[in-house]
Amino acid sequence: MNIEFRQESFRDDFTFRNSPAAIRRFPFPFHEDSYMYSVNMEPHVKGAPGSAFESLIDVDEHYISEMRDREKVLKEDPLRCQALPHMMMAQWDTLELLMEQQAAGYPEHFSLTKDGDNWHWINKPLGIDQKFVFGDVSTLPCEPMEYITRQAQGDFCIVDQRDNNLWMDAGIATTQADWSLDFDIGMNFMEWHGPVPLAHQIGVFERALKFLLNLQQGKPVRRLNWTMTINPRLDTSPENYPKWGPDRATVTPENVGNKVHLRCELQSLWRLPRSNAILFVIRCYLIKMEEVATVPKWARRLPRVLRSLPPELVDYKGLTRYRQTTIDWLSKFDDGAPTSPGIFPD
Repeated sequence: MNIEFRQESFRDDFTFRNSPAAIRRFPFPFHEDSYMYSVNMEPHVKGAPGSAFESLIDVDEHYISEMRDREKVLKEDPLRCQALPHMMMAQWDTLELLMEQQAAGYPEHFSLTKDGDNWHWINKPLGIDQKFVFGDVSTLPCEPMEYITRQAQGDFCIVDQRDNNLWMDAGIATTQADWSLDFDIGMNFMEWHGPVPLAHQIGVFERALKFLLNLQQGKPVRRLNWTMTINPRLDTSPENYPKWGPDRATVTPENVGNKVHLRCELQSLWRLPRSNAILFVIRCYLIKMEEVATVPKWARRLPRVLRSLPPELVDYKGLTRYRQTTIDWLSKFDDGAPTSPGIFPD
């Protein structure tokens, strides 16, 4: 698959936009006209050609620009990438998984050659040609998790399994939706999900934890999560709240179509072979309301979903100031016709 990479920005002048093909491959997170938290896990298997599920680790037209934005974030705040000392084997597991998946899914752009522990990695879009010894950190310019996740879209957490729980003991987070790796590092599964409303009362996280503790190697799973973001800003971290928080007050009936973005996370979870840790991939996609409106099914469904949200979720996702303005703008595209099941365009 030959990808035409875009040159764009996720800050300052915000030149990010989606091509028509990128709009249609957006992983729209609502399979029906309402929403409530659920475990909603499914096998992470290859999906339809031309969709975000075509390859198990997705690379799209925003790849180069996202990697440049990651570089800027890490330069400003190196603590966005951390790994506790006992996670080194899991770091190598992660490097292998991401290199293998990118090379398998996009052989025109990536290649990995192995000769025993002597590996050769080529990343054509970023101009990287690296020979290294697997397991020998001194043969890479930085630790293996940081090395490969500077070349992969999305955020990555490696969770260690012990004491019948999962512990966030390594990760990189530069595209997160208002959570902090520096705050969560070393926490267990229940602790880092503590702020989420409603889900605890209905036992979502207890079921999710039980499921993940039994996750098998070679059988990754996925789910979709979502929120909304003003402007196409990837870095909406607590550390940078003063930069993006005030944007929520800038939405008007005139600019809502361009400013308000649906932010979807394609979350996949992989059991790693040597360390037995779990790699949690959080791949972020952005789409503005004007782009949503070009897909009739989504334009009907999204205002219905936004109307259905409980107040606790509206507050937790930070939608209070602009939800109604967004509903009003989208409602002109909702003719009341029924929508077909599932997330894909008709």
